[in-house]
Amino acid sequence: MDNDKLAYERLIALGKKMAQEVVEGKGPTFETIVRSKSNILFDEKGFLRLGEKRETRKFLNVGQAKTFMQTVSIANKLKQFIEQNLHTSIRGLYYQLKFSLGEDLDESLFEEQSESNALIEDLEVALGVKREDFHLTTDRKGVLAGPIKIRDSFGGEDIIIDGTKQGRSGWMIPSDVDNGMEIIEVDANYVLVVEKDALWQRLNEDRFWQKEKAILITPKGQASRGTRRLLRKLADMGLPIIVFTDCDAWGWYIYWTMKTGSMNLAYLGRDFSVPEAKFVGVTMSDIERYNFLKKLTIKAKEVDLKRAREMKEYPWIKRHVEWVKELDLVLKTKKKLEQDALQGPRLTFVGDYLREKIRNEEFLP
Repeated sequence: MDNDKLAYERLIALGKKMAQEVVEGKGPTFETIVRSKSNILFDEKGFLRLGEKRETRKFLNVGQAKTFMQTVSIANKLKQFIEQNLHTSIRGLYYQLKFSLGEDLDESLFEEQSESNALIEDLEVALGVKREDFHLTTDRKGVLAGPIKIRDSFGGEDIIIDGTKQGRSGWMIPSDVDNGMEIIEVDANYVLVVEKDALWQRLNEDRFWQKEKAILITPKGQASRGTRRLLRKLADMGLPIIVFTDCDAWGWYIYWTMKTGSMNLAYLGRDFSVPEAKFVGVTMSDIERYNFLKKLTIKAKEVDLKRAREMKEYPWIKRHVEWVKELDLVLKTKKKLEQDALQGPRLTFVGDYLREKIRNEEFLP
C-alpha cells in the first residue's frame, strides 16, 4: 500500500471518531503530540524525536474552537486531494482554505499561512504520516547521478529513471520519493553527498560516480525533505552514506541535520535522518595534511564562531571527541575552508582527495 492510501484511511478514521463523539453527545476532540522544544529527545539510536507529552483540543472549548475548526477543515481538504489524486504545495492549501467564514463575518478561516502550516504538522504527528502522503509537495533541491534505477509512476505512466543517463544536469529528486516511486535497481558501493552543486558538477563531469560505483547526490546546501527521505531509503538498503561539506560550522551543521534530523522536523524522527552517515571532510585537520590548503583558508566571521560554539553544546555532538576537536580548532584559529579549495592544485584533485579518504575509511562519526 502506498503511504497516501494509509494517510487517507487515517483521515477517514479521524473523521469517524469525531462523528461518533457527537453521536454520543460528547464534544469532538483532537489529540496530538506536543511539538515544543521541551518534548524533543535525542534517541539513543542516533536521531532527534518527539517525546510522549500529548495535548487534546476540544471543539466545545471557546479558546480552542477556531483552531479545532481549522484543523478539521485542513483534514477534509487533504482527504479531497488524495481522492482526486492531485497535489499542491502548502501555499496552495493555504489559498484553498483562505475564505471568509460567512457573508456577515469579516474574518477569514486563516489570516496567515503560518497558521495552516502548524496544523499540517499537527496532523502529520497525530496520524503518523508525512505531509507528502497528504499530496502536499515541498521544494525540490537535490540532484542525483549514478548507478540506480527508479520507477516513477506519474500521470498514468510508468517511467524508468536511469541515474547513469542523466547527462550534465542529473536527476532532480522530487519532494515525494515514497508514493508512486520505487527503487528497482542499485549497483553502488556507497552514496556520496556533496554539499555544493558546483562541486557535484565537477565530480559528475569526471564521472566520479562511474569510476567509484557511487551514487552522487547534492542537496545544494541544507537538504530538502525529499533528499533526506531518499537518503534514509538508500541507507535502509545497506548503502553507506558519506557526506562531504565545507570546513566550517555551517557545512558541518548540514551534515548533522542529515545525520540526526533537526529540531524543527523532530516529529518525523528516523524517517528523515541517517544516524549511520559518516563525514569524509573537509576537516580542519586536512589543513595540516595538505600543505597547499594553508594558503586557501578564509577568516571566520563572528556568526561562524557563534554557530561553532552552539554546536559544541549539542549533546549528540559533544559525545564525539573528534568533533569537539574540530570545533575547537575553528574557535582557536578563527579560520574556515571551503570544499572548493580542494581544486587548488588541479581541478581533478577533489576526486583524488575523496578516493583516498574513502578507501582508507578516514571518517568522522
